[in-house]
Amino acid sequence: MALQEELKTQGDFLFRNRSYLPLIILGLGFAVFIHTEYYEIETPDHWFSELFEFACLGISLFGLFIRVVTVGFTPKNTSGRNTKSGQLADELNTTGIYSVVRHPLYLGNFFMWLGVAMLTENTWFSIAFVLFYAFYYERIMYAEESFLRDKFGSVYMDWAINVPAFIPSFKNYTKPKYEFSIKKVLKKEKNGFCAVFVLFWGFELVGNLIESESFKIEYDFWFYGAIISTIIYFVLKIMKKRKIFEESNR
Repeated sequence: MALQEELKTQGDFLFRNRSYLPLIILGLGFAVFIHTEYYEIETPDHWFSELFEFACLGISLFGLFIRVVTVGFTPKNTSGRNTKSGQLADELNTTGIYSVVRHPLYLGNFFMWLGVAMLTENTWFSIAFVLFYAFYYERIMYAEESFLRDKFGSVYMDWAINVPAFIPSFKNYTKPKYEFSIKKVLKKEKNGFCAVFVLFWGFELVGNLIESESFKIEYDFWFYGAIISTIIYFVLKIMKKRKIFEESNR
């Protein structure tokens, strides 16, 4: 198989499973974190540790913000979580954040996962995550762009030649074509919002367990963040099932 076809085949596989395969990295991250905490490797002072955790949360929420800005301005059947049916695009997004970077959702994912990876407090794991992410999503972006190039032809090529793939450039910024849809954001991004706070609380819980050598839940910011975000998730999920968020072409 030629390299071009091989990259596309790998990208299509990773695209269909992009919601599940990163869980392996998450598991490795927990293992590294446990090792780091248990042997006190690169463990900062307590006050700095709390500050560091909030910095990591800020990075993850920044990634979520990028996703919110992306999803909120896009029409139906674009920029979605379509994994089972493969690639899907009824039209080409070229305005708003898509006039700044070609893959804003993957840029958002990067920061969301980077914040979690940094929670391990292990520099080498954080570097390994960045390298893995580059390898992993490079193939997904290649497969996605092959699909869009075949479907939209010269329209895609004219857009892509002026917009960077992953590192944003604002010199060709164009106002979004559609109005911002808070309903679409609530429908699509509830998973990520809940996952961020639950994961951060999970790391905090494991860290406390190792330090105290006993299972004890601390009713702190991370605990309440996980509880509140989980409640919000289920409320939004019920609202979605009742089709409260339905909009024409969104």
